[in-house]
Amino acid sequence: MTPRPAPAEQRTPWGTITLVYLGGVVAAMSLGKFAPVGPAVTAELGLSLAQLGWVISTVVGVGAVAGLPAGYLVRRYGTDRSLVAGLVLVAAASGAGAAAGGYAWLLVARGVEGVGYLLVTIACPALIVRLARDRDRGTALSIWATFVAVGLGASTLAGGVIGGAAGWRGWIGVLAALTLGTAVVVRARLPREAARRPEAGAVPRARALVWPGVLAAGFCLTALMTIPVIVLLPTILVERHGHSAASAGAATSVISLLSALGGVALGMLLRRGTPIGVLAPAGLLILPAAWLMFGGHGPGPAVLAGAGVISVMNGFLGALVFAALPLLLERLDHADVGNGVVAQAGSLGSLLGPPLFGLVAEGAGLPALVPVIAAGVTLSVAALLLAGRRTAHPLPSA
Repeated sequence: MTPRPAPAEQRTPWGTITLVYLGGVVAAMSLGKFAPVGPAVTAELGLSLAQLGWVISTVVGVGAVAGLPAGYLVRRYGTDRSLVAGLVLVAAASGAGAAAGGYAWLLVARGVEGVGYLLVTIACPALIVRLARDRDRGTALSIWATFVAVGLGASTLAGGVIGGAAGWRGWIGVLAALTLGTAVVVRARLPREAARRPEAGAVPRARALVWPGVLAAGFCLTALMTIPVIVLLPTILVERHGHSAASAGAATSVISLLSALGGVALGMLLRRGTPIGVLAPAGLLILPAAWLMFGGHGPGPAVLAGAGVISVMNGFLGALVFAALPLLLERLDHADVGNGVVAQAGSLGSLLGPPLFGLVAEGAGLPALVPVIAAGVTLSVAALLLAGRRTAHPLPSA
């Protein structure tokens, strides 16, 4: 009797993962869609800068409040349906925002958009966890971690061009159509049998989220200490180094895109088998970079170099969090709830960081930010190291 040949090893469906990634990028484009057209919006609707700030930050605020509950919601309805529903919500809210006649309407639309964005950012990494094979999972998740940088960069470039030609309403309408088209493609192409794998085991309780919580705390501190750097950079370049607003904005866009390089670098290192616990201390490079930015009155290139290093490390540490999360879950089918914890922590850090830095800088000057960043980054790296030690002895996974 001829022996039956062994089945071929399943491969990671990189095409499907790319589609999921693009869904996240399109959602992130909506996150930053008002940045290139902010002056036009404020002029037409009569908004103050504070009101525009609330319009911009409402999406992140939703995640800071509802990340964990949204994780359980995604688990209840399935990752594929949640991704499509999230994209549809973002598209519908963008369309409503394009027709906004005042501040209240725009703010409500952004709140709905925040719900959709949160669903997307929880469902996408959970889908990648389930689609990628063990050997590729860390690399796939580290690439996923670049979606915000890529989406914001694309939004800044496209929004400037389309907004200049068609106005801010035209730009938001185009983005709404793009998001809806992405939802249709995802709905048609995402393999339901892979994405709707039956949920094995009970809903994760608090005990199962302890280690993901440690990882999320490190992520919160990372966002708290690095996101405000990009927010403050244009002001520093204009007020202390004589840049024009246009050149400061262009430099900041390039610097923010560098965080994607950090995610790619992390993926390459994971592909080579580098342990997570060995990679976490690289975050301490933020300390000398913070001194270059805020510690003295160095030349403009030194400030840009410091900001560039911080941006790269932001992407590096964010990718590290996403790659480590599956190794800290009791079961892989807890990925949706685990990503809800991480999303809430990251949103909280992103929301609180800019006002915290503003208070410190106004009260004690920019150099006072250096010890604040040093303390926050040290605690963040400590939490990631602790989580990294746990990933050396991963819990059973499904």
